[in-house]
Amino acid sequence: MADGSDTTRTGDVAGQTPSGLVASIKAFAAGHGGAKAVIEYVGKRGARIVLVGEDGAWADQFAPGTDVARQACAKAGVAVENEWERELMDQMRPSNDLWRSMARRSLAR
Repeated sequence: MADGSDTTRTGDVAGQTPSGLVASIKAFAAGHGGAKAVIEYVGKRGARIVLVGEDGAWADQFAPGTDVARQACAKAGVAVENEWERELMDQMRPSNDLWRSMARRSLAR
């Protein structure tokens, strides 16, 4: 979703950022030499925060809304990219487990 981060949905609990979410984002950034985030709106479920570490590792978290996701990233000290830029995508390195998973899916077809 290149422009999905521009769509806003406010969380169910306005103004409150779950401390566990902030801690998870901080831990990921600390473990991977820093990180950047892309926030994607995923409808009623809220927002997906895709974290990309400086070492190429990536992970995701979910927040009740895009506003909560942005607040959590700000509190964790992680920069939020407005969309998927080529440089950020090139930085991502899928794990061997993910490659094997994708191979199984294509062989099963």
